Amino acid sequence: MGERQTETRHFAILFEQYKEPFTLFANSYIRDTAVAEDIYVEAMMQYWEKRHELPSDTNIPAYILTSVKNRALNHLRHLNVRTEAEEQLFSHNARELNFRISSLEACDPSELFTAEMKEIIRSTFNELPEQTRLIFRKSRYENKTNREIAEELNINIKTVEYHISKALKLLRSRLKDYLPLLLLLYSSSQ
Repeated sequence: MGERQTETRHFAILFEQYKEPFTLFANSYIRDTAVAEDIYVEAMMQYWEKRHELPSDTNIPAYILTSVKNRALNHLRHLNVRTEAEEQLFSHNARELNFRISSLEACDPSELFTAEMKEIIRSTFNELPEQTRLIFRKSRYENKTNREIAEELNINIKTVEYHISKALKLLRSRLKDYLPLLLLLYSSSQ
């Protein structure tokens, strides 16, 4: 038998001799059989690569077990760092989620729509021709009748009706998406 074959056989015997107890040792801390087996294999490979550099009186099982222990510790420390990072991320995500929940709880849809509708009404009102705007303001905001407006502005009542109709038509078209909601909000507040 050649020297190389003898070494290979010696490694195989050593590997099998300590595999079960050292893997069980690592797994008792790691609690992951596959990782514990990888740690044992890495420790054995490290020993095998450095075996000629070690003093002749080296306690081989103690050396390998120390390597298994150190690799298991490094693995657990890595898990600890990762867990802390995940907890910080979870904590950040939980805070952000709580903020979104409290924001949504504080949200009053009727106020949102009211603000949006007021802006639409304001911008639409500003787009109206000056006379239409004047007539509509007197009708809706000053509560004047069509006859009162016609007399005050010295125009025909049909002209007043035309301008009010024109303003309402434009407002209806701009607020068309809000009309069903307005009906729903109005009917639920009754």
